[in-house]
Amino acid sequence: MSEFNIRPGAPDDLEDTLRLIEELADFEKMPEEVVNTVEMMKEDGFGKHPVFDFIIAENKNEIVGAAIYYYRYSTWKGKRMWLEDLIVTERMRGKGLGKLLFEETIRLGKIAGCTGMMWQVLDWNEPAINFYKKYNSTIEDGWLNCNLDF
Repeated sequence: MSEFNIRPGAPDDLEDTLRLIEELADFEKMPEEVVNTVEMMKEDGFGKHPVFDFIIAENKNEIVGAAIYYYRYSTWKGKRMWLEDLIVTERMRGKGLGKLLFEETIRLGKIAGCTGMMWQVLDWNEPAINFYKKYNSTIEDGWLNCNLDF
């Protein structure tokens, strides 16, 4: 039996999930970019028109990881899952938790009828790149990320 429990995220998990998001932003050297709040996440994940879903990983009733995802539509491929963040708290890395979260997210995407899953990885994050390569993932060159803040 695994030392981790993977389960759907709930409103009561949002505070700990935001803590994980902030930890990830620190790791990615962009802590000032997180403007999200628990209140925003509650509305966006559990309000009238939810736009994301998530699963969490617990160890001894403590949230130590999360996978945050949503669905998008590709005119070329159809319904796709977008994995926004796969987060494992630093002290739990290397214990197989990322694999459990990633594979559960894939399973949920298949159940939802998705044709595949997409995500981003920073070009300097070699451990993450090597992890994704174990799944025969395609890591593309040539596409530039664009965003517009409102």
